[in-house]
Amino acid sequence: MSCSNDVDHEGVPGATLIIDTSFGSTVGLLGGLPLVEKDSKSHVEHLQVNIGRVMSDAGLGASDLAEIVVGVGPAPFTGLRTGIVTAKALAYATGARLLGQDILEPQARWSYGRKAEVGKQAGSGGPRRLTLSVNDARRRQLYFSLYDDFGDGREAAHVLIPMDIDYPDAIVARVSQAVQGLKGDDDRPIQVDLVGHGAGRYAAAWPALPCLGGVDGGSCLEAGADGLEMFVRCARRQARDRAAGPVEPLYLRRPDVSVPNPLKRVMQP
Repeated sequence: MSCSNDVDHEGVPGATLIIDTSFGSTVGLLGGLPLVEKDSKSHVEHLQVNIGRVMSDAGLGASDLAEIVVGVGPAPFTGLRTGIVTAKALAYATGARLLGQDILEPQARWSYGRKAEVGKQAGSGGPRRLTLSVNDARRRQLYFSLYDDFGDGREAAHVLIPMDIDYPDAIVARVSQAVQGLKGDDDRPIQVDLVGHGAGRYAAAWPALPCLGGVDGGSCLEAGADGLEMFVRCARRQARDRAAGPVEPLYLRRPDVSVPNPLKRVMQP
């Protein structure tokens, strides 16, 4: 792995560490290759070991960290919380800037960029390309968000359906309604591309999507150095566009706990 702790192209003086535990775990340094653990049963135990490994392989120590970008989900509780707590502890110990980033936008931008590049090579302006970004939420549900055409990729995302959790068939119905509302906006045909973990698991639902284009079951964080860079770029863009709030997990589902009923009286006063 070749990672420098010099000032990077965004002007951050030092190394940028990426940690994401929204699906398995991904650890990497900006400019290097990610270390990906897809086993959701053991990635928590391996997280700190993998952080030490990518830092050691790059010849860097904790004092070289200037920035930590951590995934905030959406994802189930335990694994996601572990990644965020680890990132917060490292940021506190090293003084590195801490940024949070959801997984849905960067993987949508990553998918859009690849499809747009194919269109350029074909010499065609191409359709108005929407991107449905999904992640497995278990219980036969998906986390999802629908994004409009990203254009040249430098502007803020235009979100057609904000981040939510729902069943695949319900997602298809909501996307169909959004697409119907866009018809007549311009002369370009509409195409809906699908990307993210969970796309393959619920493959039977997607043929009902209107104007379905490509289906990609991966994530930008598994796409090497370019994917890590996309994740960091999104986090930095959001930090520039608005005041950075606290880095907190996105669960999008109420926890499976409830306030217990009062104890039943067994003796009368």
